[in-house]
Amino acid sequence: MEPNSAATTHENGNRNHGKQHPKFALPVDTEHKATKFPLYNFSAPHMRAFHLSWLSFFACFVSTFAAPPLLPIIRDNLNLTADEIGYAGIASVTGAVVARIAMGAACDTVGPRLASASLVLITAPAVFFTPTVSSPVSFVLVRFLTGCSLATFVSTQYWMSSMFSSLVVGTANGVAAGWGNLGGGATQLVMPFAVTLIRRSTGAAKFTAWRIAFYVPGLFQMLTAFAVLIFGQDLPDGNFRRVENSGDEIPQILFHGVRNYRGWILALTYGYCFGVELTVDNVIAEYFYDRFNLDLQTAGMIAASFGLANLISRPGGGRLSDEVAKRFGMRGRLWTLWLVQTLGGVLCVILGRVNSLGGSIVVMILFSFFCQAACGLTFGVVPFVSKRSLGLISGMTGGGERGSGDNSTGILQRVKIFQGDWNHIHGNNDHLLHSPSMFDQLPAVGWYVFVRILVCHRRGLLYG
Repeated sequence: MEPNSAATTHENGNRNHGKQHPKFALPVDTEHKATKFPLYNFSAPHMRAFHLSWLSFFACFVSTFAAPPLLPIIRDNLNLTADEIGYAGIASVTGAVVARIAMGAACDTVGPRLASASLVLITAPAVFFTPTVSSPVSFVLVRFLTGCSLATFVSTQYWMSSMFSSLVVGTANGVAAGWGNLGGGATQLVMPFAVTLIRRSTGAAKFTAWRIAFYVPGLFQMLTAFAVLIFGQDLPDGNFRRVENSGDEIPQILFHGVRNYRGWILALTYGYCFGVELTVDNVIAEYFYDRFNLDLQTAGMIAASFGLANLISRPGGGRLSDEVAKRFGMRGRLWTLWLVQTLGGVLCVILGRVNSLGGSIVVMILFSFFCQAACGLTFGVVPFVSKRSLGLISGMTGGGERGSGDNSTGILQRVKIFQGDWNHIHGNNDHLLHSPSMFDQLPAVGWYVFVRILVCHRRGLLYG
C-alpha cells in the first residue's frame, strides 16, 4: 500500500522543517509549530498550552461526572426513578453537543484560550448549584448545564493543532484529550472518597455529605479557568487576534466548515466511540453496584478503571495514528481507525454477555482501551480536514458524540434494566452494555465508504 500523496507530502514537508528556533525551547517548523512532543516539558508556549488544556478539560470531566458514582445516594435522597436517572445522564452529554459546535466557531474567532476559559467560568456555577437541587427536574437541569463544560474538548484539540506540527499532532491531540478524559475515571474515586471523608470528619448524614462534596469539583474547575487565562497563549507567536488575519469572515468560516462532508462523517464515527464512552461513564458504577451487590467505594474503584485507561489508551491511539502515517500517509490513519474501532465494538458485545465479576472487569478494561484508542485515532485525522475551519470541524466532530441517538437508547435501556431481578435476566445481559455497541459496528461500514471517498479526494482532505 502506497502512502496518500497529499497527506504524505504535507507531513514530509513538516518533517524537513524541524529546526531549533532561538525564540522557542522546542524545534519548530516554518509555522513555528513544535515538531517534537516532550511530554514532561513545561516550556512556553507549546508545552505550557498542552498542560493547561488537558488540566482544564480534566476538571470539566470531573465536574460533569461527579454525580454518577454517587447515584445510589442521590437517587434515594431525591427519590429519582430509573427513567429520571436516564434523563439526567442524557442531559449531561446532550448539553455538550450544541456547546461543542459553538465552541468550534468561538475558537475560530477569538482563539482557544479565551473561548475555553469563558465556558469553564460560565458553567462552574452549575456545579456549585448542584448541592441545592431538591427535585428530579433541577437535578436534570444542573447536569445539562454542567455537561456543557465538556465543550472544552474542542478548544483542547484546536489548541494542540495550533501548537504542534503534523508529525506529532495526533499524539498531542490524543494525550491532551486522553488525560482530560481521565477526569471521568478520577471522579469515580474522588467523589465517594470525599463523601466518606466528610461523613467521618463532620458526622454529616449521607444526604448532606454528597451535597458538600460537590464544592470540590466546582472550585477545581474555576481554578483551572483562571490558570488558562493567566498563563496560556493561543498560538506559538502570541495570542489570537482577529479572523480577518486569515482573510476569511466569520460567515465564510462557518459556511466552509458546515458544507465539508468529511466533517460530518467524522462526527458520525466519533459518536460511535466517544459517545459510547460517555454512556458507559454515566452508568458503569451503578451497574456494578446493583449487578454484583458491591459497596459504593468498590463499585467506584472498578468503574474508575474504565476512565483511567485514558492515561495510555487515547494517547496511544494518537501516537499510533502518527506512526502509521509516516509509512502509509492518510490511508494508514484511516484504516487503523477502522480496525481499532471495530475491535472495540466486538469487545463491547462480549462485555454485555459476561456474567462474572472478574470476567466483566477484564473485558471492560480491554473494551475501554480499544474504544478510547479509536477516539485518539479520530483526532489524528481531524487536523487535516479543513485548515480554514479547524475549530468548527473539531466542534462538529466532538458534537457527534450523540451520533444517531444511540446514547439515549443505551442509557434508558440500562437504567430500566436495573429495576428487574438479576436472576431472571441471564439471557438479556447484552442489553446492558450491548445496546449502543450494535451501532458501534456501523462505523466499520461508514469508514469503508470514508476511505473510498478520501482515496478519490486526497488533495481536498488536507485543506478542504
